[in-house]
Amino acid sequence: MRIAMVAFPGVEYTIELSEGLAEFEDVLLMLPKPQAVRFEDIIKKHVKVYPFYFPRMRYPTNLLMAYDVVRKINEFKPDIVHLQRGNPWFNVAALPFLNRYCLVTTIHDVILLDFPSQRIPRFTYKPAVEKANQLIVHGERLKKAMVRMHERRTEDVHVLPRGVNSIYTRYIEKPCEDDGRTVLFFGRIWEYKGLKYLIEAEPMIRDSVPDAKIVIAGVGEDFGRYEAMIVNRDGFEIHNKFIPHTMVAELFQKASIVVLPYVDGSQSGVIPMAYSFKKPVVVTDVGSLPENVDEGITGCVVPPKSSSQLGAAIIDLLLDDEKRVAMGQNAYRKTKEELCWKNIAKRTIEVYRRALSLR
Repeated sequence: MRIAMVAFPGVEYTIELSEGLAEFEDVLLMLPKPQAVRFEDIIKKHVKVYPFYFPRMRYPTNLLMAYDVVRKINEFKPDIVHLQRGNPWFNVAALPFLNRYCLVTTIHDVILLDFPSQRIPRFTYKPAVEKANQLIVHGERLKKAMVRMHERRTEDVHVLPRGVNSIYTRYIEKPCEDDGRTVLFFGRIWEYKGLKYLIEAEPMIRDSVPDAKIVIAGVGEDFGRYEAMIVNRDGFEIHNKFIPHTMVAELFQKASIVVLPYVDGSQSGVIPMAYSFKKPVVVTDVGSLPENVDEGITGCVVPPKSSSQLGAAIIDLLLDDEKRVAMGQNAYRKTKEELCWKNIAKRTIEVYRRALSLR
């Protein structure tokens, strides 16, 4: 089977899925050139990569990008085109010229949230769903939302795990130990990520664990509003910038707990990334986040918008070294079994076969 894998968002996920699939099938991984260059040093050699030109969203030269990707797909002659949601230009300008191929689309975020990188016409994402022969999402809640919002048949929407996000373990320069007192918030900083609730919980955490430290790493909206909320500045370590790969690896190694205090969302690659570094997580009960956490085994799930319950869960893990370390080991074990890319690749191939049989 020949598979053309086209990614715009979800690049880390797509790289690892392609590596898994390439153990069984012929895969062409098509990535925006900046992302292909960014990860070129760690993509496994058995994966064929095609970097394509990717201008800024507002430039009409995106039409050239769409033409180039279609040209390369036609040259490759795949049995399956597997699209990671696509982007507005590609979905509108390229998909109509790919009707001859069987299309499988993975939708990572079923409901597009209102933050700057998503403020583009939402109708442009519909072709990626409507033209797909089969769809993949990362949770049962997301499947229900997909069926409801897009009126797709239940049997044509498949739930596959997000898979372990182990890309950044490949950038470990030297092993680092955590001190048992470090709480990490990592990723793009937008309101729906709920960072304010972690900041509000900090005084409560410090009352119980005086040497606790909260590390915030990432960029997004104006960070000034979060700075103004901080009570004990010495209890925070802030990296409000793009985080280089080697620094990502260092931050996760040093973390004791990884926290996702989201107030909205679909799923997150931060959970399987934490697991790959043997770290337990504390997440909120939004979207399909809790579906990726084994309560009390790999992490804890708390209600959203509750600083007190978020703080209590963090305190519990910081004060119980044995429990916290065991949960981290359980999380890592989960990456070798349920979240293993070889297993996910086999399940993805079954989706391809269904798509081909129905077509």
